[in-house]
Amino acid sequence: MEFEKERKLREVVVVQRLKDIRSAQRAFKQVHGRYTPSFDSLINFVLTDSLTYRMSIGSMDDSLAVAQGLVQNVEFKVPVRDTIYSGRGFTDRDIREIRIVPFSGGQEFIMDAGELETESRVVVQVFEAKAPYKTFLADLDHQELVNLIDRTKNTLNRYPGLKVGSITEATNDAGNWE
Repeated sequence: MEFEKERKLREVVVVQRLKDIRSAQRAFKQVHGRYTPSFDSLINFVLTDSLTYRMSIGSMDDSLAVAQGLVQNVEFKVPVRDTIYSGRGFTDRDIREIRIVPFSGGQEFIMDAGELETESRVVVQVFEAKAPYKTFLADLDHQELVNLIDRTKNTLNRYPGLKVGSITEATNDAGNWE
C-alpha cells in the first residue's frame, strides 16, 4: 500500500516533467522542422529562442477592406519559454533541470529523436523521452519495484517506466500514461 501511494505521487511529478519536455520538443519542431535528440539543444532553444506568430488586422473576407489596403498581416515574436511555460513561473534553473528525472538523484531522462516511415510510406518526425521505474522508484521497497517492472514488461507488455513519444512508431507524441 505504501509503495503504491508513493509510486502514484512520484508518477504525477515525472509525468509533468515529460509533458514539459514534450512541449519544448513540439516548439523546437515548429521552428526547426524536426525534433532534437539533445537536451543541450532543447534547453538552449527554450532559454534563447522565440516563436514567430502572424496576426491579421482586419478580415481577408472583407473584399472592400482588402481592396482599400486596410487588411494587414503583422508578425511578432514571443520567447519560447513565455509561450510553452506561460504562467508557470519557470526560472532558468527550472528549464535547465528539465533533463533530470525527479526523485532520481540527478539521473537524466533517456531521449532520442529521428524520423520514421509509416506503413503508408509517409516520413514523420518522432521523438521519445523516458524514465525507467528503477530511476525514480529505486529507493522504495525493492521487491515491490521488481514486481512492478515484471508485471509491466511481461504481463502488460509495456515499457517498464514512463515515456512520451516513440522512436519505433508514430504516436503523435502521446505519453504511455494517457
